[in-house]
Amino acid sequence: MGLYREQGIVLRTIKLGEADRIVTLVTEHHGKVRAVAKGVRRTKSRFGARLEPLGHVSVLCYEGRNLDTITQAEALEHFRAVREDIDRLARAVCLLEIVDAVVQEGEEDPRLYQMLLGALRTLAAGPAPLVVPAFSWKLLAQQGFSPVLDACARCGSGGELVAFAAGEGGALCRSCRVGTRLTPGALALLRRILGGDLVGVLAEGPTPAGAELDRLARHALEHHLERRLRAPGVLDHT
Repeated sequence: MGLYREQGIVLRTIKLGEADRIVTLVTEHHGKVRAVAKGVRRTKSRFGARLEPLGHVSVLCYEGRNLDTITQAEALEHFRAVREDIDRLARAVCLLEIVDAVVQEGEEDPRLYQMLLGALRTLAAGPAPLVVPAFSWKLLAQQGFSPVLDACARCGSGGELVAFAAGEGGALCRSCRVGTRLTPGALALLRRILGGDLVGVLAEGPTPAGAELDRLARHALEHHLERRLRAPGVLDHT
C-alpha cells in the first residue's frame, strides 16, 4: 500500500455516508479506479467540485484493500463548453457510460484513456454530432472486434452488403442478411471511421447515415458487453 499520483477522467460518483463520495475514474496507468473522496459533499470541501463526472483531474490517492482514498485533486480541464450545451453534454454522458462499461478495474489501458480524452476535447471544440458512433466503433476495433466491411461476413461474397449483424462479425450480403438493415451511406461512413478519416467524419454535421451508425454501434456494444447501455438512448431525442 502507498501513495500514487494519477491523471484521470471522472466517470461517475455515488454518495457514501453523510459527506463522502465514491468516485469512479478511468486513469492513464491504473485502468478504472474507484476511490473514496472524504468530505466532498460538505460546502467547505476544498475539491468537491473538481470530482464531478466529466472532470479531467490529477489526483493523489492512497491505496486501500477495497477502495483507494483520494487525498488531493487538481482540475486539469473542466469541459465547460460541454457542460453548458445539452446536446454535447448528452453525448459526453454516453461516452462516459461506454467507457465505464468496457474498462475493468486495475486493467491499464492508456490508449482508451487517451481516446476518451480526445473525444471530450473534440466535443469541447464543437458539436461533433458523430463523436459517439465514431468513438464506439473505434473502441470496438481497439477491443478486438473490427467488423468485416469489404465482403460478406458470413459467405465472403464481394457483392452488395445490405445488413449488419454483430453476431456474424460485420456486414452481410443480400443472401445472408440477418440483423439490421445497412444503407450504403452508413457503410461508407463506417469504412471512413475505421479506415483513417476520423478527423473528417468528426467535422461533419448530423446525417441520416450518422444516426443509423449510432444505432448500429449501440447494438454492437451491447452484444459484446452482454448488457444494455442506458445513456446512448438519450441521443434518440437530441
